[in-house]
Formats: sequence, structure tokens, C-alpha cells
Amino acid sequence: MKRKTLTQYLVEQQRSANALHAELRLLIEIVSRACKTISHSVSKGALGGVLGSLESENVQGEVQKKLDVISNEVLLEANEWGGHLAAMASEEMETIHLIPNRYPKGEYLLLFDPLDGSSNIDVNVSIGTIFSVLKAPASASGRDINESDFLQPGHTQVAAGYAIYGPQTMLVLTIGQGVVGFTLDREMGSWVLTHENLIIPEDTKELAVNMSNMRHWAPPMKRYVQECLDGTSGERDKNFNMRWIASMVADVHRLITRGGIFMYPWDDREPNKPGKLRLMYEANPMSMLVEQAGGMATNGTSRILDIEPHALHERVSVMLGSKNEVARVTQYHLDAAT
Repeated sequence: MKRKTLTQYLVEQQRSANALHAELRLLIEIVSRACKTISHSVSKGALGGVLGSLESENVQGEVQKKLDVISNEVLLEANEWGGHLAAMASEEMETIHLIPNRYPKGEYLLLFDPLDGSSNIDVNVSIGTIFSVLKAPASASGRDINESDFLQPGHTQVAAGYAIYGPQTMLVLTIGQGVVGFTLDREMGSWVLTHENLIIPEDTKELAVNMSNMRHWAPPMKRYVQECLDGTSGERDKNFNMRWIASMVADVHRLITRGGIFMYPWDDREPNKPGKLRLMYEANPMSMLVEQAGGMATNGTSRILDIEPHALHERVSVMLGSKNEVARVTQYHLDAAT
């Protein structure tokens, strides 16, 4: 049986009850082409001279890898000219990127983390690109886009996805109609639909968390993880496995594929920050994907997709994955807050 390509899938979605606008379809295709280019650079590694760090730092104060900068430029250049975007925002840049006047403008806003997990680049571990699409507010019509136009809660996203550059390169996508996965056929150069209707099991015995930070966590977080560690000799009478890749794309891809819970909680080393991960570039798109796959995503007390953002680079605590485990750790936080 002949498999569907990404283009065929998107056209079908566009035709079925107008689930997908034509401009959004073309925007997703441009992002997917940019991800192919990034995948090619990643796969070349040392042969392409793209490994190692630069002397520069990004807006988060993190040392930039060469591929961080390359991937950011690829996404900006690929999406500038298409006519589907009003503006873009990147985790690597301090402020938004307006579409140059020489190009037509559209009604969508694109946010992306060009290369998530970039600390793993030089050691050949899976990394990825995360993206989120919003509609520009109606109030922005006839004027230049500004940062406040991007500050929309995650439930207003019209599409979200990630590309993972691993043993295979995959694109995992939602347009609000469930979650699907495409694998890059390198010989044909096309994205092929290989995973239809991805569903996260409600229960799991697998958790992803950086255990070295346990001493810094809040009591409800410590309680939940300790119960998992206690296994069948503890009150839950259930053994857990732990997996931690330190690449959000890779950890989330695993739980979307086979279940699990991913946690990156608040810790007391930076008590004034609610978390480490970025709401707009990482938490919102991943939360949309997880919810569309039947999972749950919270910051410990609230649904992530309901958080009203106040800054482009706002940070957040993240707990997402299999519904019953996320509900349990969230309830522990709610109980502690009362």
C-alpha cells in the first residue's frame, strides 16, 4: 500500500470540513522543509564543521552551539518570504523578527526553538526542532506586529510540532485533529506518514526527570518521585523505570510513542523563576501535542495551555505525559498549596 506524504495529508485535512486553512498548510510545509535542511546539517556533524560552541550567548545566557545559530538562520530565511507569516519569534533571539517589507505578510505567528537539546549535539544524541503557530490577533490588522501580539495562552495555538533528529528523522505534528508522525525518506526527500493517531497510554511505569536535582525540589515533587523510587516495597506497590536524555524533544517523543511522564519542575536554586523551560517555545507546543495524544500537561497546579503569558521568554515548570501520573503529581502540588 502506498503511504501518504506530508503534503497529501495536509491537503486532505484542508479538504475535510475546512480543518486546515490553505495558508497554514503552506506554512507547515515550509517549516518541514527547513527541518529537512537542519537534519542534513546535523547528520553531517564533524564532516560539515558544524560541531562545537561559539563565543556568543543567546538571550537566555546560554553559550550557543554552532548548530543553534545555523538552525535559527535556516528557519528565519525559509519562512520570511512565504507570505504566510506576520512575524516570528525564536528562543535564540531577544525580541521578535518582523517579516521584511520586501515580502508579503500573512496572518500567522511562528515561534520556534531551532535546536532543542543542543548540549547533546557534540555527543551524537537525539536533538530536535520545536515549533508553534498562532494567529495574529485581529487588533494587529494594519499595523506592525509587536511582542504583545505573541502573548497568547497555549490553547490558542492552531498547530504545533517537532522534528527529531535521531536514528531516523521524524516530524510529529498536530493541527488540533490528533497527533500524527512522519518519517523522512532520505532517498525520496519527502516526509512519509508512518504513525497515525498517536495515543499516550493513561498509565505508565516510566518517568523522565533529572534526579541529580532532587534535593532542590519542592516537597510534593520529592514525594511523588520518592514513591516511584520505592517501587513495590512502597505504598504504590509499582516499580518504575527512569529515562533521562536531557533533550526535551527526545524525552517527549518517547512518551508520545509508548507512554511516560516527563518532569522539569521548579527548584530552589532559582526560587524566583517558576521553572527552567520556556513557556512559548517548548511547554506550549509540547503540551498541545501531549493533550492531542490523550495525555495531560500542567505546571504542577494549572493546565499549561491555560497560562496567560506575560513575556516572550517566560519560564515555567513542566509535568506532562500519561494522564494518571500527571494528575497524581499535580494533586500532590495542589494539596500542598492548600
